[in-house]
Amino acid sequence: MEQQQQKILSSLRLPFQFIVLIWAVHFFQVLTSIDFGSYGLFPREFFGLRGIIFAPLIHDDLRHLISNSAPIFLLSVMIMYFYRRVAVRSMLMIYLLTGVAVWLFGRRVFHIGASGVVYGLVSFVFWTGIFRRSLKSIILALIVTFLYSGYFLGILPNQEGISWESHLLGGLVGIFTAYWYKEEIEADEQITPPSWENETEDQAFFFDRHVFDKTKAEREKEREEGI
Repeated sequence: MEQQQQKILSSLRLPFQFIVLIWAVHFFQVLTSIDFGSYGLFPREFFGLRGIIFAPLIHDDLRHLISNSAPIFLLSVMIMYFYRRVAVRSMLMIYLLTGVAVWLFGRRVFHIGASGVVYGLVSFVFWTGIFRRSLKSIILALIVTFLYSGYFLGILPNQEGISWESHLLGGLVGIFTAYWYKEEIEADEQITPPSWENETEDQAFFFDRHVFDKTKAEREKEREEGI
C-alpha cells in the first residue's frame, strides 16, 4: 500500500510542477504587463528557435491557459504512472520535437501555448495502445479516445487564432514517439508463458507425451517391434 502511494505521488510531482510553472509565467506576464509573445516560436528564423523551449510556457489569456492545463496534467500523470520506464524521455521528446517540427513547417507567425504538446501526449497514449497491444495500453487508448475525440477537429487548417500546425505536428510526433518506445514495455505488460512451456524433456510422465498424436496402427506396430 505504501509503495503504491509513493508511485502515485511520484507520478503527480512532475506534471504538477509543470502546471505551476506555466501558471506562474502567465501571472507574471499579467502582473508586470510584459508581453512574452515575442518569445514564442517563429518558424524558420534564428530568433524563433528559442520558442522551441519557451512557447509551450506562454499563453495568450486565462481561457487558453485553462484549456491546456487540465489535459496536459491528466495525460502527463497517466504516462508517468502507467509508462514509467519511458515517461520522462517520451514527454521530453514530444515537447522538443513538436517545437522543432513547427519551426520547420509552421506558418510564419508566432506560435505560443502547450496545445501542440497536449496533442502529442494524446497521440502517444493512443498509438502506444496500437503498437503494444497489451490490455493496459488498449484500455488507456480507449479512455483517451473517449475523453479527447473532439481534439481531431483541431488539426484542420485555416482556423483563425489557432496554431493548427502545432496540433497536427504534435500528433505526428506523438505517433513517432509511441513507435520509438514501443519495445520498452513495463513489467506488467510482460507476457507470462503457459506453465507447460516451461516443462523439460527429462521430466517423467505417465504416458508418452506424443502418444495421442499417433494412430492406432502406429501404436500397434511399435508394440510388435518392442519399442
